[in-house]
Amino acid sequence: MSAEAQPWAGGTFGERAQCLLAPNPSMMTLDGTNTWVLREPGAQRCVVIDPGPLEDGHLERLTESLDDVALVLLTHHHLDHSEVAATFADRKHCTVRALDPDWCHGGDPLRDGEEIEVDGLALRVVTTPGHTADSVSFVVPADRALLSGDMVLGRGTTVVAHPDGVLGPYLDSIARMRALAEDEVDVVWPAHGPVLDDAAGVLDFYAAHRRDRLGQVEAALRELGEPADSDDDGLPRRVVEVVYADVDRSLWVPAELSVRAQLAYLAEGR
Repeated sequence: MSAEAQPWAGGTFGERAQCLLAPNPSMMTLDGTNTWVLREPGAQRCVVIDPGPLEDGHLERLTESLDDVALVLLTHHHLDHSEVAATFADRKHCTVRALDPDWCHGGDPLRDGEEIEVDGLALRVVTTPGHTADSVSFVVPADRALLSGDMVLGRGTTVVAHPDGVLGPYLDSIARMRALAEDEVDVVWPAHGPVLDDAAGVLDFYAAHRRDRLGQVEAALRELGEPADSDDDGLPRRVVEVVYADVDRSLWVPAELSVRAQLAYLAEGR
């Protein structure tokens, strides 16, 4: 995808979105966490999605640059998205809402299909489990955009991190997101990496990539002479050494988590 060659620093997108990039770049977070600020044109109040980590002044930047915050939303519980949420919400006298009640702060848990409205800004909640059990995405109908959290990244593909990440729900969620791209969504605003302008194409790629990886894992199992439901705890690493032989070894740890999710999926006979 062309986004791979482009530097990323956030910016403004559509008529309603501003991306403030957190200074936490890494192999797993790419350029850093994208904190999304959504505001209806002409409105004063905004919604902040994934205020991010407590790192290098990001909380202070959000506090100083954003005045009237109506609501904080979380795409999932990982700390690079949620760490400062409660503190930031307290500073702005608003609530935090997430799918998991444990990560809400003064607000109710999100519900699938729920419509959220703030001063004319309209969002719809879409539960998209897979990367984590509590992953959600948000549709911004007026901008034909999907805020995908970590379900879809601006570069590469995401980790389905066993045991919280489960491949069956992940594939179902990607299919659900792809259906949105038929008539409602054109662009993806991810939680890491650049905006993706071809939602349908990206989601097709994600589905095909997962199926290809499953095929590679099945081939590795045949080569190793092991079943997917083997009780050998070292099997996932051995599969990684076969399937990810050409991948930087620094990525083998998250790759092993994904392989564990793939083995669990295959062991179920999916």
